[in-house]
Amino acid sequence: MSLPATRASVSVHDLGEGIVEVRLDEPERFNTLEAVLVQDLHDVLGELAPRADLRVVVLTGAGKHFCAGADLHGHGTPPGGDGSRAVPDWMSVQEHIATLVTRMRSLRMPVIAAVQGAAAGGGFALALASDIRICSDDARFNAAFVKIGLSACDVGVSWALPRLIGASRAFEIMLTGRFVEAAEADRIGLVSRVAPRDQLMDAALETARAIATHTPFGVRMTKQVMWSELEIASQAAGLDLENRTQVAAAYTEDHRESVAAFLEKRPGAYRNR
Repeated sequence: MSLPATRASVSVHDLGEGIVEVRLDEPERFNTLEAVLVQDLHDVLGELAPRADLRVVVLTGAGKHFCAGADLHGHGTPPGGDGSRAVPDWMSVQEHIATLVTRMRSLRMPVIAAVQGAAAGGGFALALASDIRICSDDARFNAAFVKIGLSACDVGVSWALPRLIGASRAFEIMLTGRFVEAAEADRIGLVSRVAPRDQLMDAALETARAIATHTPFGVRMTKQVMWSELEIASQAAGLDLENRTQVAAAYTEDHRESVAAFLEKRPGAYRNR
């Protein structure tokens, strides 16, 4: 499989079966979100986005921590910025990081965040922007922004967290800035699975393989409609969206192949058609 080239701070690895690992690869900096890493991640995700042959992205971090959030020593100069740190420049910094969330949301393939160590601040946001979160038993999550004099409402956290765990818990976690340890994250539904540290990638790969057995269009529409349903104001509108999506899926070749494979008790051979 031909994959995007590894960048200075983000590496890309073929895990087989259409599954790709995207690794934040600055372990000595705890994979903090400075300009180079953020742009490298934008570039890699942008190259993966149109790939119909890829089925799942596993997002993880090298070293001790998944991502320790923003680099407090400075972000660097993002696209559209001038380094002045005037309001327009700060907005460029903010948007440079925040648009990673929309880029991940728009990928046709699901993203599994495999989180070890700290997922703090912007790292927490990347985990929340993923479709599935699996963490190691030493993982810790927090909305760190409030601890440095900023609002905890940043990089999509205030939108995603209440929808995943409920508003009451989200308020407390965001206002205190405290760490949520792995066991609590599992209990409150922030993650779907906790694995021993040395088995984290195996657990993520097991989930990715389960997804990759299904038709590409069925998975793509499930991701797309699930996120859209979080924004739809009424059940009636949600049903309308589901109905149209289901009819479109029913006319694909892969749907017919999937039914045949089920009846014949064999794996499906899908062509994304």
